[in-house]
Amino acid sequence: MPTLLSTAVSLPPATRALTGLLVACTLLFTLLRLSVSPKDLRNLVGAAGGDSSLLFPWLVLVPGNVGWAPWTLLVSSFVEVNLIEFLISALTLPLAARYLERVWGAAELVKFVVAVVVVSNVIAVAVNIIEATVLRDKALFLYGMSYHGLSALQVGFLVAFTQLIPEHQVQVFGGLFHMRVKSLPMLYVTFSNIVCVLGYQSPYILVQFGWLVSWFYLRFFKYNEGVDFRGDRSETFAFHNWFPPFVQKYVARAANFVFLLAVRFKVLPSWGTDVESGSLGGAGSSPLGVGGGAYTPVPGGQRAEAERRRQLALEALDRRMAAPPPNNTPATAASVSTPPTATASTVADAGTKDGTSPAAVGGGGGGGDKAI
Repeated sequence: MPTLLSTAVSLPPATRALTGLLVACTLLFTLLRLSVSPKDLRNLVGAAGGDSSLLFPWLVLVPGNVGWAPWTLLVSSFVEVNLIEFLISALTLPLAARYLERVWGAAELVKFVVAVVVVSNVIAVAVNIIEATVLRDKALFLYGMSYHGLSALQVGFLVAFTQLIPEHQVQVFGGLFHMRVKSLPMLYVTFSNIVCVLGYQSPYILVQFGWLVSWFYLRFFKYNEGVDFRGDRSETFAFHNWFPPFVQKYVARAANFVFLLAVRFKVLPSWGTDVESGSLGGAGSSPLGVGGGAYTPVPGGQRAEAERRRQLALEALDRRMAAPPPNNTPATAASVSTPPTATASTVADAGTKDGTSPAAVGGGGGGGDKAI
């Protein structure tokens, strides 16, 4: 017990508050359910075993009652209805939130958590309303199903780790095999798809919504300290990279088309000039620059970003050196005789040391396919 208390006290403030909310809401739900006798519980939820959380629509999210209890869009995510789910959430929430709070700060962590859980629950309610209307079964989809638990936020944490430490290796099943962090979100989403197909829509469909909402928030809206734009405009965090290679180009085209519509209707701002390629957008992107945008390195990726920019500078300068010089400019011709590799490396190294983009020093280059 003293160890648990000391661990809880050592947590950063936002992480400690979120963990406390999980424990308090789950404990309240457990006490309320234990207050109902087993006989009454069977009569209320059915002899075959129903969803006992439906007895407390002011604590968990019931789509048909959300108008009367809108706070459940947030609170329900911190309610776990069984011991196994609670233990998993009580382990993953402090560990993941503590790391992100130290990288982002308390305010950004809280905004991320609220955005992911609330928007995911709003989408779930909308999906249930559509299902109730199309299938004409309001009893099931509006009042016979509840959403609860941290599944949406858990996959959101995995998406955030994919942005921060994508190549980090994690041990699965006690070191039986290893996986890269960037592979974990889609593994969780695939599990959610299978479970939903088997008929367990609630609460596992929240995993899919949490993945989409967390990526969208980190891609377009998260505040970056010291940078004049929001989100993450790096190519490595583009939407198509979540899919297998053989469908990525088709997903990229669809994503760019949707982004163009969002910009046209002012849902999202245009990303404007691509500072790496010196043009609007990347190669193959639209004239509005949906694929462009400056890249802000994230913690854990500085070395990879420096190497990428250095390679862009090398390629750009090599192309310039290989171009035929004007005949009437002896000085230029003399400069071409300088070994291209040494010159490119010198410029690239100088750019990475003083914080200047070597791509900008080299006059552009890069310009590969870029998507949202």
